[in-house]
Parts: sequence; C-alpha cells; structure tokens
Amino acid sequence: MESKDALVVFEGTKIRRTWHDEQWFFSVVDVVGILTDSSIPRRYWSDLKIKLEEEGFELYEKIVQLKLPSSDGKKYETDCSNTESMFRIIQSIPSPKAEPFKRWLAKVGYERVQEIEDPELAQKWMKDIYKLKGYSDEWIEKRVRGVAIRDELTDEWDKRGAKSKQDYSILTADISRATFGLTPTEYKRLKGLKNENLRDHMDDIELILTMLGEATTTRFTRDRDSRKFPELRKDAKEGGDVAGSTRKDIEGKLGKSVVSSDNYLETPEKTKRMEYKNKKKLIE
Repeated sequence: MESKDALVVFEGTKIRRTWHDEQWFFSVVDVVGILTDSSIPRRYWSDLKIKLEEEGFELYEKIVQLKLPSSDGKKYETDCSNTESMFRIIQSIPSPKAEPFKRWLAKVGYERVQEIEDPELAQKWMKDIYKLKGYSDEWIEKRVRGVAIRDELTDEWDKRGAKSKQDYSILTADISRATFGLTPTEYKRLKGLKNENLRDHMDDIELILTMLGEATTTRFTRDRDSRKFPELRKDAKEGGDVAGSTRKDIEGKLGKSVVSSDNYLETPEKTKRMEYKNKKKLIE
C-alpha cells in the first residue's frame, strides 16, 4: 500500500487531505483524533506540538495551514502535514492504534535499506505493483526502462545546474512539447487526469517516444558538455524534436495520431485482457 493510501482512510474514518505543492497534505487533527480517541483532539495536538519541538521536530517548517472543509460545509485554515512529516508525528503518539502505522513504517524502512544494498529489488517491487494494477509484462518492462532513462537524465541536469522543481518542469515540458506537441500538464488534461502519473496512462508507443526524447536529450547534454540553463533547454528541445520527428513518421504510416486521450488500462483490449485473466484465476 502506498503511504498516501494508508492515511486516507483509517478505522473507517476518512482523513481530510488536499493537494498542495505537488504532494498530498493531511489534516493533523484528524489523524490525532483517530489515533488517540481524544474528545478534544485539537488540545491533544497542541500539547503534542510542545513534545515534538522538544524532540527537535522543525514544526513551523513541516506544518502548513491549508483550507479544508469542516462539518458545517465551510473551509477553514487547518494544520496540515505531508506524508513524511505525518508519519513522524504518528511515531510520537503513544497509542495502540498507532502501532500498525509504526510497524508499517518499520517494514518500509527495512525495504528501503534492502533496495540500497540490492537495487534490483526496487525494480522487482515496482514490477509487482504494476502487475497488481493490471499492466502487461511488456508494458511494465518499458515503464521500468523509462524510469531508468529519466533518472539518468535528471542526474545530468542536477550535475549541470538544474536544481529547482521549476527548472525540471521547464526542461521536461520542452521535451514533451517537442515530442508530442503538448506539455505534460496539457497531456494530462487531454487524458482526463488530475494528480495521477501521466506515464502510467501512456501506451507502448507513447512511452517509447518519451524514452527516445529523454535519452536523446541526455546524449546531447553530455556530448556538448552543456552547463548553463539555456544550453540545457536547447538540448531538451532538440532531443524532443528527434522524438517528435519519429512520432510524425509513425503517424504518417498509421494514418492517425499517436497522441491519444486513451488511458492505457481503460482501452477495450486491456479491459478484455483483465476480464480474461480474472476468469482464468476463478477457474484455477
């Protein structure tokens, strides 16, 4: 289970959350109330803040005030925390109900140590997750390869001065626009996505073109030894142009656009495949 999913519903009680700064933030009071059974969770949270500060938790850097809906239907400023900080808060709550979260955290931590010692494990676990979601082995191999190519590219960007999220977003948008004629944001809108990962909803050709654009950009950046941001943008646009030319060649022979509003798991052929697999499991 992903950490954000582990927090959304607990003991049948929903925890309020909101999308902020490219990640989920959760209501601290909701979590505290569920784990402590306190009749006044806000007071408990107020006392817990003191304890956390004494433990060295940087409260004012980790907790943000965001508007969340209340029982009266209105939205009020509420103390919120991202997943990482929320689990840190949970660790400081002495409650039997917090133990499942703590055990889950320990398990995740152990798995991360294993991944560092054996990187192949991370790939194996990633493949298992995609299989459970219904993706084919062929698609998964491309997706995993795409992650490796993306990591290689961002490592180059990091070494060459692209540090902020905005830098990465601009460069990624340059590649995508040259490859598909759309930025990632525009592409997600086309596919009807909100906070989902765009690449998880691409088909094989879309993934391959994405890999081609990013791999070519990496090659340009290394061979040219690009160091300044304008140079990185030039590499990104030209790397995307290579993938864009390939896309146009494919479209010319197919007679239709590669850029699609379809979501990989929702196409008719994928639905039929999943129905067949599920029936086969029932028979077995």
